[in-house]
Amino acid sequence: MSLTRRHALAAITSSLLAAQFDAPASAADALTLLNVSYDPTRELYRDINRAFAAAWKTKTGGTVTINQSHGGSGAQARAVLDGLQADVVTLALAADIDALAKRGLLAADWQSKLPNNSSPTTSTIVFLVRKGNPKAIKDWGDLLKPGVQVITPNPKTSGGARWNVLAGVTWARKQPGYTETSEADFLKKLFKQVPVLDSGARGATVSFAQRELGDVLIAWENEAWLAKDEFGADAFEIVVPSVSILAEPPVAVVEANVEKHGTRVVAQAYLDFLYTKQAQEIAAKRYFRPRDAEILAKNRDRFPDLPLSTIVDFGGWPAAQAKYFADGGLFDQVYVPSK
Repeated sequence: MSLTRRHALAAITSSLLAAQFDAPASAADALTLLNVSYDPTRELYRDINRAFAAAWKTKTGGTVTINQSHGGSGAQARAVLDGLQADVVTLALAADIDALAKRGLLAADWQSKLPNNSSPTTSTIVFLVRKGNPKAIKDWGDLLKPGVQVITPNPKTSGGARWNVLAGVTWARKQPGYTETSEADFLKKLFKQVPVLDSGARGATVSFAQRELGDVLIAWENEAWLAKDEFGADAFEIVVPSVSILAEPPVAVVEANVEKHGTRVVAQAYLDFLYTKQAQEIAAKRYFRPRDAEILAKNRDRFPDLPLSTIVDFGGWPAAQAKYFADGGLFDQVYVPSK
């Protein structure tokens, strides 16, 4: 996106936020929002929620409390479909919010309602290995070596796991002699190395870092950094593979629910706030790649450049979901649970 376009979007976002904060205090007094999110965002939204509540109080005089629900992104989407009363969803990938739109919980064009396809931050997929990298993991091909145990969550329930799969397939597509069957071969070999499939990314991190399972964790970039911070910087190393994927976790107001709850104004303001410089700084601190070019440049040391595919390279999420992750898709065809 051009700098001019970014500046225009930033100005629009600031105007929207100002308009929302000009809402009468009576309309926002003692409100509660439920943000249904994916696994690795607990720390991010804990900080965001404090900052937003303070800003809302200052601007409107009203009080807002944001409650959180976390789990694998696919599982969280299903919970909302089953009646969990989310005011906003902040999930790992667009396919999970599309599922809500298909049921009429929000508009089909939800992704056009905020800048950057309604993704205020990005991330990518990296490897976390134990100190000294004893299995010499440098790239995706090393995950297939005999004796290497790989920890990754279940792509049927975890959005991060689906990004993991597509990042690995990106590497497989670049190998000499690639054919369509190469993807199935790669995934079959990869998941043969996986001793356990947790339901979400945070569970996989705990399995690797706390339960000491496996030799390498395929992880969100922010989750890999969190593991180093939480479980000991001297215990782990981050390995950046030769290629990965641009992960764009999107956000949306659940329109059917905010109408019932009377929370539309504050819910929209909450998502608009994610694009402000204050929130973008918080995102960078929590190792999410900010969309704000200035803040990204300030934090370039923690966000290395590397070749990234995008979901467009897989035909968009509807095509990728159908091919790889739907019932009977490629994952189901290649995965054989460990005995």
